[in-house]
Amino acid sequence: MENGRRKPDLIIFDCDGVLVDSELLSCRCLSEVLSEFGIALSEQQALELFLGRSTKAIEQHYRDIGQVVPDGFLPRFKSRVLSTFAGALQPIPGIAAVVSELNRPFCVASSSDIDRVSLSLDVTGLKPHFGDRLYTAQMVRHGKPAPDLFLYAAAKMRADPARALVIEDSVSGVQAAKAAGMSVWGFVGGSHYRGRDGRAILTAAGADRVFVQMSDFWKDA
Repeated sequence: MENGRRKPDLIIFDCDGVLVDSELLSCRCLSEVLSEFGIALSEQQALELFLGRSTKAIEQHYRDIGQVVPDGFLPRFKSRVLSTFAGALQPIPGIAAVVSELNRPFCVASSSDIDRVSLSLDVTGLKPHFGDRLYTAQMVRHGKPAPDLFLYAAAKMRADPARALVIEDSVSGVQAAKAAGMSVWGFVGGSHYRGRDGRAILTAAGADRVFVQMSDFWKDA
């Protein structure tokens, strides 16, 4: 990898789209629930606007355009996502092998809330690999693309940000990692990148490397 090709002291994984193939499911839920409140948003628009962003970012987006999201939106959206994930969520192929073979500290830093991250890892069988090393946007003031969450995760893991590597699938996540002074690899193997040039998207955002399959995690790194 960069910086003399030394391997990192800490690896920080995003969850959605990196550990679990959740982004299309989440965007479908968002589109459906907003529609129930009279707000039109296609799944593709949801992906373009909110990939890697927190629910706070969703509410802020609509405030910025003068459209208030009703009070009942967040609990209904959360409930829809959790029920959908419980029945349909799958891990990213090959991720279990990657994390089971890591010989250095690693954790999760996600824009999703802790309930969603915990359920995602439970449903996909990944939870034992991560234990309680789960950090979310709820724990910091500013979510991605601000660096706060990744810096918080590094501090909790007692690691130097300059010696941390982030694995991300979103532009906002890549930007957050770079703002935190960390190396970042873009992962574009999730189903939400089918038909999209993820390599170009994440490279333009500042990713140090982009890869498609978890089996290539350390390849050419």
